[in-house]
Amino acid sequence: MTKELTLFSFALKNLSRKKLRTGILIIAISLLVCSLVFAMSFVKRVNASIKLTSERLGADILIVPAGSRGSAENILLENQVKSFYMDMSVIDKLKTIEGIAALTPQTYLITMPSLCCGVPEAMVIAFNQDTDFIITPWLDKKLKAGLKKGEAVVGSDSALNLDLGLVDVDSVLFGSTFKIVGVLGKTGTGLDNAIFISDDNMPHIIESGRVNIKPGQISIVFAKVKKGYDPYKISRNIEDSILEVDTVARKDIGKSIVNALSDINKIFYITVILASILSIFLVWAIFSAIANERAREVGIMRAIGAKESHVLTLFFIEVVVVGAIGSLLGIIFGNAMYFTLSKSFSIIKHLSAELNAVERSIITISGFLIGTSVCIVGALLPVQRLKKLEPLIVIKGES
Repeated sequence: MTKELTLFSFALKNLSRKKLRTGILIIAISLLVCSLVFAMSFVKRVNASIKLTSERLGADILIVPAGSRGSAENILLENQVKSFYMDMSVIDKLKTIEGIAALTPQTYLITMPSLCCGVPEAMVIAFNQDTDFIITPWLDKKLKAGLKKGEAVVGSDSALNLDLGLVDVDSVLFGSTFKIVGVLGKTGTGLDNAIFISDDNMPHIIESGRVNIKPGQISIVFAKVKKGYDPYKISRNIEDSILEVDTVARKDIGKSIVNALSDINKIFYITVILASILSIFLVWAIFSAIANERAREVGIMRAIGAKESHVLTLFFIEVVVVGAIGSLLGIIFGNAMYFTLSKSFSIIKHLSAELNAVERSIITISGFLIGTSVCIVGALLPVQRLKKLEPLIVIKGES
C-alpha cells in the first residue's frame, strides 16, 4: 500500500534530495542561535546577579576606604577574597551626616588555607552584633540570641562546601577553634560564600599576628538612609566631609562591572546581527538556487491544479523545518557552551544569581523564534518569485 503524499511529506522528500545543501543551512542557523543563546545567557546572568545583590544587601550606602570601591563590589558580587581597612573613628564622623538612620561596620579577613582542615579559602567576616542589619536578618531563628566568642555561622554555599547542613562542626581559623553553630539563609550575594564571626573575637585574632590588621580598624560601613532623603546626595556629602572614604550607593553596586561589560554586550549583539544578516543571505542564495532548479516542477504542479497557496505552503514547510532543526540544535549547543564556559570564566562562575526557569525559557524561545524567522525572511523573495511563474511558460522552458 502506497503512503498518501502530503505537502509535509513532499517537503521532507525535497529536503532529503539535497542532504549537503540542507545540512549547510541547518548548521548556519544552529551557529547563529548558539551564539545568540550564549550571549543572552551571559548578559542576563550578570545583570540578574547585580540586581539581586543590590536588592538583598539591606543598606542604602556602602562606605569604604578611599580607592576600595572595586574591592567591596568584588566581595559582594563575586566573593573574591580582598582585604582593606580604615580606622573605626570614621563611624563617629558618619554619625554627624544628616539623613543617616543606622550604621554598622564589618571587617573582612582571609582564611589561611594551610590552617584549615577541609575549609576552602573564603572570606571571614567579623560583624558587630549590636548594630548589624546585614547579617542578622539571614540568621537561623535559633541564633537570634547572637553568636558567642568562638562561634561562627557560614554562608549557605560555604555550608555545602563544608558538607555541614545544620550539623555543628569544629573548624580552625586563625589558630583558634570556632564552632560552626548554624548556616546563613540564602542571600543571593557574595556573602553566601563567607564565614561570619562576632567582632568580639577581633582582639584575639589581632594578637595571633596572622592577619595584617591593627586594633580599631574595620573594612566597610553599611548605612541606612532616613525616609525622604536621597542616598546619592548623602553619598556626596559623606565624600565631601570625610576625605579618607569612598561611597557606593546601593543602586550603583556593580555599575563599574556593567560599564565594563557594555562593550562586550555590544560586541555580542553586533556579532549576532552580522551573523543573522549573513544567514539571511545564505538562505536567500540557497533558496534562489532551489527555486531555479524546481521551477519546472512547480510549473507542472500548477498545471495539474495546484494553487499559489499550495506552492507557498510547500516551501514554507521546508523553510520552517530547516529553521526549527537548526534552532533546536543551536539552543542545545548554546546552553552546553554556556554551562561549560561558566565553569572556567571567572566573571561567570563567581556570580551569585542563576538563571531561573522563566528566564531560561525566554532565552530558549527567543533563540528558536529568531533562528526560524531568519530562515523564513531569507527564503521569502525566491519563493515569492517562484509562485508567480506562469505554468505553461515554465514547462516549455521559456522562463
